[in-house]
Amino acid sequence: MLTRRTVLTSSLALGTFAVFGSRIALGQQMTREENFNDKDAPVLGNPGGDVTVVEYFDYQCPYCKKAHPTLKRVIARDGNVRLVMKDWPIFGDASIFAAQAVLGAAQIGLYDVALEALMKTKGKLTREDVEHTLTRAGLSMTAISEAVNKHTAKISGLLDRNYNQATGFNFAGTPAYVVGSSLYPGVLDEKGLVEAIALARKTRKG
Repeated sequence: MLTRRTVLTSSLALGTFAVFGSRIALGQQMTREENFNDKDAPVLGNPGGDVTVVEYFDYQCPYCKKAHPTLKRVIARDGNVRLVMKDWPIFGDASIFAAQAVLGAAQIGLYDVALEALMKTKGKLTREDVEHTLTRAGLSMTAISEAVNKHTAKISGLLDRNYNQATGFNFAGTPAYVVGSSLYPGVLDEKGLVEAIALARKTRKG
């Protein structure tokens, strides 16, 4: 299983990203490539979509979890949107643990299962809650732990880049979105998300 020692060690390696990490100047411009096409960031929806939506989220963020079904529904209904999921664990140790675990699951082809399981949780989480939730979803914590340990550099690098991007965009918290060339701090309801995608598509064609 992902023991406390395992995650503590990983958190020290990554971890300063979550609270004390290397900061870039607020407002620093991120290139489109860095934000949209990080090879290690999980991609959902249509990988070849003509519009990219990037979500910065935390598994303990109640607004992220509440908005997730709407986000999925809009992306599925549109059919031509590429969704990039960027963990930004800002609510402490359990958030870091959850992000590591799900990104570990991604390394063994089970990202969707782990993501959906944790997005259905309510309220704050502990490490034990995360383990219990993922185990109930049919995942092996031993396999996830092995994947995290094997891919520590990959996972820590991704989380650090996510952090730097989110602070570079001057986002204040989760959820936060980049849709096309526009930034959307805070929750996007269904109407707002549909309009943001339409604007990105119109701008792209223009």
